[in-house]
Amino acid sequence: MNYLALQERPVGEIVAALGLEQPSVSKHLRVLRDVGLVRVRREGRNMLYSLDAEAIRPMYEWTQTFERFWKHQLQRVKERAEERAAAAKGPREDPEKAE
Repeated sequence: MNYLALQERPVGEIVAALGLEQPSVSKHLRVLRDVGLVRVRREGRNMLYSLDAEAIRPMYEWTQTFERFWKHQLQRVKERAEERAAAAKGPREDPEKAE
């Protein structure tokens, strides 16, 4: 979906960028289209796909309800990493006591 957020793209370009088989990409695009997250339009023989940002807004708003939990967890991860880094360095000598 990130790839489609930047601009409208033909299936062949999506296949090349993702390195997947064309039938697999087409199946995923069909699912995204069926649920309204992706738009498709025909230009000659090409089918051009783009992200429908407005359709994603409800998902974004829903995930915001959980953001406070994620932020709390990330803060705990940061604190633990800092504690481990400090413990790995060992006790620090006080420069005034060294004299």
